Amino acid sequence: MSLPFYQRHHQHFDRAYRHKELESTLSQYQKEEKSKSAIYAQGSSAYSQAAALAYHHGSASYDQQSMVSSHDLAEAYAHGTSAHSKRAAAYSLGSESLTKKAEAYRLGSELVNKKAEAYRLGYETYRGLKDSSITRGEQSLKLSPKAKRAKQSLLSEEKENTVVDYVVPVFTGRQTHVSGITDTEEERIKESAAYIARRNLFATGEGISATKKITSSSVEEEKNISRKVAVRQTAERTALKKTLRETEEFHRKLNEDSLLHAPEFVIKPRSHTIWEKQNVKLHCTVTGWPEPRLTWYKNNVPINVHANPGKYVIESRYGMHSLEINKCDFEDTAQYRASAMNVKGELSAYASLVVKRYKGEYDETCFHAGTVTLPISFGVTPHGYASRFEIHFVDKFEVSFGREGETMSLGCTVIIHPDIKRFQPEIQWYRNGELIMPSKWVKTHWSGERATLTLTHANKEDEGLYTLRVVMGDYYEQYSAYVFVRDADGDIPGAPASPLDVKCLDANKDYVIISWKQPAVDGGSPILGYFIDKCEVGTTHWSQCNETPVKFARFPVTGLIEGRSYIFRVRAVNNTGISIPSRVSEPVAALDPADRARLRSHPSAPWTGQIIVTEEEPTEGIVPGPPSDLHVTEATKNYVVLSWKPPCERGHEGVMYFVEKCVAGTENWQRVNTEIPVKSPRFALFDLAEGKSYQFRVRCCNSAGVGEPSEATEATVVGDKLDIPSAPSHVIPTRNTDTSVVITWTESKEAKELVGYYIEASKVGSGHWEPCNNNPVKGTRFTCHGLTTGDHYTFHIRAVNAAGLSEYSQESEAIEVKAAIATPSPPYDITVLESVRDSMVLGWKQPKSIGGAEITGYYVNYREVIGGKPGEWKEANIKAISERAYRVHDLKENTTYQFQVAAANLAGLGIPSPASQSFKCEEWTIAVPGPPHDLSCSEVRKDSLVLLWKPPIYVGRSPVTGFYVDMKETSATEEHWKSVNEKATTNKFLKISGLKEGTSYVFHVRAANKAGVGKPSDATDPVVAETRPGTKEVVVEVDDNGIISLNFECDHMSPDSKFIWSKNYEPIDDDSRLAIDTKGGKSKAIFKDLSEEDLGIYSCVVTDTDGVSSSYTIDEDELKRLLALSHQHKFPIIPLKSELAVEILEKGQVRFWMQAEKLSGNAKVNFVFNDKEIVDGEKYKMKVDRNTGLIEMVMDRLEDEDEGTYTFQLQDGKATNQSSLVLIDDVFQKLQTAAEFQRQEWFRKQGPHFVEYLGWEVTPECNVLLKCKVANIKKETHIVWYKDEREIMVDEEHDFKDGVCTLLITEFSKKDAGIYEVILKDDRGKDKSILKLVEAAFADLMTEVCKVIALSATELKIQSTEEGIRLYSFVNYYLEDLRVSWLHNEAKIKYTERVKTGVTGEQIWLQINEPTPNDKGKYIMELFDGKTGHTKVVDLSGQAYDEAFAEFQRLKAAAIAEKNRARVLGGLPDVVTIQEGKALNLTCSIWGNPVPEISWLKNEKLLIGDDHVILKFESGKHACFTITSVNTIDSGRYSLVVKNKYGTETSDFTVSVFIPEGEGNEVPQPEVGKGDKKKKA
Repeated sequence: MSLPFYQRHHQHFDRAYRHKELESTLSQYQKEEKSKSAIYAQGSSAYSQAAALAYHHGSASYDQQSMVSSHDLAEAYAHGTSAHSKRAAAYSLGSESLTKKAEAYRLGSELVNKKAEAYRLGYETYRGLKDSSITRGEQSLKLSPKAKRAKQSLLSEEKENTVVDYVVPVFTGRQTHVSGITDTEEERIKESAAYIARRNLFATGEGISATKKITSSSVEEEKNISRKVAVRQTAERTALKKTLRETEEFHRKLNEDSLLHAPEFVIKPRSHTIWEKQNVKLHCTVTGWPEPRLTWYKNNVPINVHANPGKYVIESRYGMHSLEINKCDFEDTAQYRASAMNVKGELSAYASLVVKRYKGEYDETCFHAGTVTLPISFGVTPHGYASRFEIHFVDKFEVSFGREGETMSLGCTVIIHPDIKRFQPEIQWYRNGELIMPSKWVKTHWSGERATLTLTHANKEDEGLYTLRVVMGDYYEQYSAYVFVRDADGDIPGAPASPLDVKCLDANKDYVIISWKQPAVDGGSPILGYFIDKCEVGTTHWSQCNETPVKFARFPVTGLIEGRSYIFRVRAVNNTGISIPSRVSEPVAALDPADRARLRSHPSAPWTGQIIVTEEEPTEGIVPGPPSDLHVTEATKNYVVLSWKPPCERGHEGVMYFVEKCVAGTENWQRVNTEIPVKSPRFALFDLAEGKSYQFRVRCCNSAGVGEPSEATEATVVGDKLDIPSAPSHVIPTRNTDTSVVITWTESKEAKELVGYYIEASKVGSGHWEPCNNNPVKGTRFTCHGLTTGDHYTFHIRAVNAAGLSEYSQESEAIEVKAAIATPSPPYDITVLESVRDSMVLGWKQPKSIGGAEITGYYVNYREVIGGKPGEWKEANIKAISERAYRVHDLKENTTYQFQVAAANLAGLGIPSPASQSFKCEEWTIAVPGPPHDLSCSEVRKDSLVLLWKPPIYVGRSPVTGFYVDMKETSATEEHWKSVNEKATTNKFLKISGLKEGTSYVFHVRAANKAGVGKPSDATDPVVAETRPGTKEVVVEVDDNGIISLNFECDHMSPDSKFIWSKNYEPIDDDSRLAIDTKGGKSKAIFKDLSEEDLGIYSCVVTDTDGVSSSYTIDEDELKRLLALSHQHKFPIIPLKSELAVEILEKGQVRFWMQAEKLSGNAKVNFVFNDKEIVDGEKYKMKVDRNTGLIEMVMDRLEDEDEGTYTFQLQDGKATNQSSLVLIDDVFQKLQTAAEFQRQEWFRKQGPHFVEYLGWEVTPECNVLLKCKVANIKKETHIVWYKDEREIMVDEEHDFKDGVCTLLITEFSKKDAGIYEVILKDDRGKDKSILKLVEAAFADLMTEVCKVIALSATELKIQSTEEGIRLYSFVNYYLEDLRVSWLHNEAKIKYTERVKTGVTGEQIWLQINEPTPNDKGKYIMELFDGKTGHTKVVDLSGQAYDEAFAEFQRLKAAAIAEKNRARVLGGLPDVVTIQEGKALNLTCSIWGNPVPEISWLKNEKLLIGDDHVILKFESGKHACFTITSVNTIDSGRYSLVVKNKYGTETSDFTVSVFIPEGEGNEVPQPEVGKGDKKKKA
């Protein structure tokens, strides 16, 4: 809750104004401390050892630092003593916090935040904190005692049974500015909580001291702890933790409701001030369990989004709520409340919205040439217009109720006739007859049509009678209503309400008198007195002016600083506590009244909150004279106020005063203000002995000296001069309205300075009194509003003046709250329904006002009219008649009569109606019926209504067969009557639809028989087609037991109102089928056994209201729906979102689940397996989420014995449902297998594993790539490839880039078929993946390879050869599995010796030998990969064929020449080395066709054969070269030349002859070269 805006600059920290959240925080902390004491007691001994150990570990940290860091706290927690370390840190910080108050508040806040955690862990008790040696250092720390501040309970803990009057809270100004005075409420709460928690923490002793001696001895003692002891302490501490944890879990299970908690606002809505037409959004965040339901209110009225479409947008999501108000106008200025509610309670948060309107909006016509605009203040009635304006108030504000701190708005629409735009009204608002001026508390607005007054922060001072006065020239109209303002909720239950109307009186240089009014509510115990606080304007520092409470409602405040301005507030105190402060007073300046008057008349500068006073230069040497007119202005038992006039002789220098006193009858004068003289001619004396008599005198002083004393006052007895008034008397209540009572009384006798009266009311028998007013009222008459209709109340009153409140008056007599009754108004529209010779039947309409009580009957009078002159009235009936139709007997035939009717109720007989028109008494002989009568309208809505009537008394010569209804707009002429129903209705009611909203209509009815249609009835009163605010309809309900009922509510009932049910608009006489149950403003028609007999229209009318009624139609379709709904409610079924299903989780667990649409917090679920209930345990993990309706059960593994039927049975109140799942045979086996597989998969994935198993793909290069994807790989992971269980050696180690492993197989063929396996392994485990490339899998791969090969084929090309023409295409790689076929002109080619196909390397070709013209055409090469054919096309015709054929001819001829030309096929060496004398014989083969000619050359000269050189050419094929005995001359270069017509070829060789060197040398064999050298021509 944020501070009221008018107090945000006047914060204070006394307990009297402590925040509710702060109180709740401290009380919760105390409750937790008490509730857990039993648990902590179990481990107290273990904790003591743990505390000592914690101290040992943390001592170094404490010696080095006075402030413990978060690291120290974490380390302390690691040793198992987190809570103790945090508390020890808080004590260590205590020393600095005493010397540095701001730091103390911050650290105290941390202490409060950590305390809850410390107690939750259970490692500390308050005793442990006292006993532990916590503080370190040589210095002894002494904490200050608890401050004397206002407490929630003024009885101390040690003396709670001692009766005391009050405890005085010392509340003086702090010398240092507290760092905690911040602008945000949250920080203020934290700092206040820090201070209070720290103070309470140390409240058990005057201080805590620790010396170096204690510290050192403790350390030495801890050092002596053995290792065995330390281990034992650790074990005990662990056992204590376990015990606490188990105990906490046990209590949590024992108290399931502990999880529930009331709503709590994490973020509260914030107040806003915006301009008109802007949008605003209020946000808040709420926590609580169950999840709270949040409702938005505007001035305590729920906001209906549907009633104002587009105006409000309400959103709620995940605990965050918002209210958006679109296009705000001035009417949206209000207090908005967010109310959160769940089963644990309700909490509200408030925010105010103030909508401002731009100033300076003028009517443009005011600036047109020649236009004269007169201001409102002129008050001139315009000449030429009506001399008097008609002023009407519409949509008026009623009696209003508010609470302190809320925003309240009063508004009224003003209609002025005639409407003259340039003459605008003057709008004035009054409270209790005093004109209200706009201020920060009150805002007024006039929109041109509507006047509004807004109390931005209501206080009890704002309570009173508010009057809106609209002034037009010399004439005005006004409207008034009372506004009540209740007390705000106090911070302390039982504390009194806040005082009100704080005013500053008689202000002077250093003195002011503060007055106030006592509150009406004392909190249940008498008010002991009041504390007055002051605050200098411009600061936020409040200081208390009196140390003891004062009971008198005036108090002099002295010690003000001249020239400064102050504001004041007052707080009331009783035995329970101190109230919240009053509204602050208006600022007052500490100035001499003359200076203040001078400043008011000559303002020099804008107000800054402080006035600097300068004085003239004093004149030396003049001692001031004595003051004059010294007298006692006020005397109470607490103080005496003196007043005097300054001396005449004082020079130009300012004077000051010394006040002296003495006991009357003595001359022992004592100076009261010994140190500082006062500046004001007013002085208040305190500490005087009550009952003693004193005299007073005053001396003046200045720089020249002290003057003579004034004359002494008369003896004044210290005591209250003003007596508490006596109690009022003769309290008389009288009825007023159904919610108010008028109280009158006799004023108090001899009451002095009477402020007013407080009135209280009590329901008879309750014993509880509530104030009727919170601001004293003057006079002896008051109207008490807001009472409950029908209840009985008594009243008492007490008077108020400054001395206090009087005793209560005697209680008044009890009075029932109901409207005062009066006689009815006259009936009207008297008509004749039937006439015979001696009697006439009259009809009339009910009076417009029944006087607040039911009409008990009617009385009819009649008189004769003879010659136009009426006679005397005669009574037609002695006994009252209840119907609105009556036959007057004993009339004279053919005589004219007039009639009048009077209505009666409990108040008496009303005024008779005016005389009717004259009717002649004669026999009606017409054939058609007479007029229907007693017309009434019911169920009036914006577009429809129901018209009811009674049949005519005179039916004519034949029975009535039906009725016709006519209607017209009220303002239309008689010619505009139109029929509503074209066909006559036999019913005596008709629902009329199609009306225009806001239009006024009248209706009449005509009866028809066989003779025709009779005269119409009298028209109804005008009826406006509108749906009135708060209109409700009959609602059909079916309860949990299936009982069907019709329900109707009415919020506008009077004490005498009744619910009247009817069927088809006829009274229900048969109660065997329908039971009526009415309680308060609700009525219920309950069907006992709904059937076809109950079909019809059921209507309900509320009597003594403004036509409140509604109906509900039950036809055959509605009957079927209601019966089905009734059966469903008798035997309810919980709707399901999904039936029972099963799924396998990641680890192979089996999850059974289902979901209901909605479950309450009391819903129960039974889990059944094979007709046996199973429960949560090791095997079954069950969970029910009632928020989402999700129900699940998880099993770790499915065993064989788990085969069967699983059923989830739901029960939520009476509603039930169930869902089953059958897992048997193949279904169970499949689920079990899948779960086990998933389980193994999860274990596999804990080490290196395959994300994608081994697969293959064919690369564009027609290679096969085996690849897989792996995960959870580390540096040590290895991968190994296998084919047919033989490891495949890989050249380089794989780096697992992108988690992909590959193996490339080039030129894939059948030899590569087999089973491939890849294994991942490291120290965490291994995983393998197998790819079988055999049979069908291999065939699929080969098909893909062939497809890629086919797709890699190039376009067909044409090549000429010596044999013919070749068509060819290249592929990346050729496999025999790729089937090749050729087509010529779409016909498959039959291969012959002339046309053949083949593959050479990567070339696929078609050879056409000896081509002919028939070979021309389109050739298609089709490559079939096993599934799909891929084609390549070439056109061998036209120029392409001609060029290819010509090239073929050329190559063919060249081939023939090459084949038949002369050539040496071989046999001749390149070099021949031979010894002289040896024989040389060389032979070679010759080819040529025709047979070539040969010749031999030696050294390029022709060689002729002889006996030495023999040359032969045998059979045209072999040539021989022989030298019989070689010598050196035969050495040289020889050539064989062969020649025919196709060409010439030369073969060269060299002969080298050598001579041996010695005789014995071995003769070597000729050396012949390995080859020959040929030359072709």
